Amino acid sequence: MGFRTIIEPFRIHSVEPMRLTTPAERQAALESAGFNLFALPARVVLIDLLTDSGTGAMSRDQWAAIQRGDESYAGSPSWYRFQDAVQELFPFPHVIPTHQGRAAERILFSVLGGPGQVIPNNTHFDTTRANVEASGAQAVDFVVPEGLDPASLHPFKGNMDLDRLATLLSSRSDDVPVVFVTVTNNSGGGQPVSLENLRGVREICDRYGAPLFLDACRFAENAWFIKQREPGQQARAIPDIVRDMAALADGMTMSAKKDGLANIGGWLAMRDDELARRCREVLILTEGFPTYGGLAGRDLEAIAQGLQEVVSEDYLRYRVRSTEYLGEALLAGGIPVVRPIGGHAVYLDARTLLPHVPPLRYPGQSLSVALFESGGIRSCEIGTVMFGLHPDGSESPAPLDLVRLAIPRRTYTQSHIDYVIEVCLDVASRASSLPGYEIVEAPQSLRHFTARFRPLSPVA
Repeated sequence: MGFRTIIEPFRIHSVEPMRLTTPAERQAALESAGFNLFALPARVVLIDLLTDSGTGAMSRDQWAAIQRGDESYAGSPSWYRFQDAVQELFPFPHVIPTHQGRAAERILFSVLGGPGQVIPNNTHFDTTRANVEASGAQAVDFVVPEGLDPASLHPFKGNMDLDRLATLLSSRSDDVPVVFVTVTNNSGGGQPVSLENLRGVREICDRYGAPLFLDACRFAENAWFIKQREPGQQARAIPDIVRDMAALADGMTMSAKKDGLANIGGWLAMRDDELARRCREVLILTEGFPTYGGLAGRDLEAIAQGLQEVVSEDYLRYRVRSTEYLGEALLAGGIPVVRPIGGHAVYLDARTLLPHVPPLRYPGQSLSVALFESGGIRSCEIGTVMFGLHPDGSESPAPLDLVRLAIPRRTYTQSHIDYVIEVCLDVASRASSLPGYEIVEAPQSLRHFTARFRPLSPVA
């Protein structure tokens, strides 16, 4: 509208109370949780930026749609509304509902994965990598070099490195059952993938006979960035850009807890009839009947309505601009963040902010703990804790050590974000005094969810 003020394209219909805590309460909660923010009870968290997955506020029309939910075991009308909404944007003939995205990953990789297989991605996120490796396959990341440089201003830092992908497929095409592209690239700062790059991936996959799947959790945000940044896309409608992305792929996994604007749910979709048959067999064993897949009819209705709302340009403009507002304020305060600012989160560059904390002493964990100690903000380490442990039990530094401030959709106001800015600036002002951490207890897989930590003495 020509004005600088960011306004939410909605009004608040109901409110949820938030609880202020004291520093002593927060310190006690951290010690009880083993300094793992996943283990904190939500009641002690003031601003919860741990994840944007399933944590957003549903709309009036989504709550109304829930009342329409039909709980028939098979062939519910809610299933058909869900299927139609998915296929309106992603016209794959086979849509398999799941209770969330990692269930779709588990089903697909249990069918396509296995020892000796290798699955490339621009960057696998945590559950994707874990499900690939649980099948015995190897997960490899081929993001473009700019994607590993937090300060780079490349507009599509989520792009796949086409040369590395082609090299892999030229030598081991028989061992690559599927190629994945994550949109947007969560592990690398919520960075988008261009249509041009997807076309390049498609051409390489066609050359070597490999199917291409999207991890499409944040497809609408990716489409918005394409519209804003890719030449020739500015005049196009978001749904048309989404359909172009889908047309380049053979299938997709999806967590509807992100750009489905729902609190639970997901799906697996594909073109291949035989692959769909095999995946449905696993679905019935592990999730439920093919027309509900671990979801209630009311959940299917909420997702169907959410898919209509998420492609609204008013919503996407607000969503991306409000995230930029946070990132720009932190940059102005001298805090290093991944640039350009992503759509769903701001990523603090903990390795740069805490150079005295070596990667294997987990600078991202240190910064995350400090944000909670200072102001009750829960964030998420995206670094060596999450990605440093290998299937053989060895450990090495992750490519980046980041702290993600993931913004739940339609949940917090600008004053909440202003508070987050103040807390981040306070912590950054004393970053040199923050300690490293060591892990005292952890599982072999997805350790960041349940590991326990101990702070180390600050470096003199």
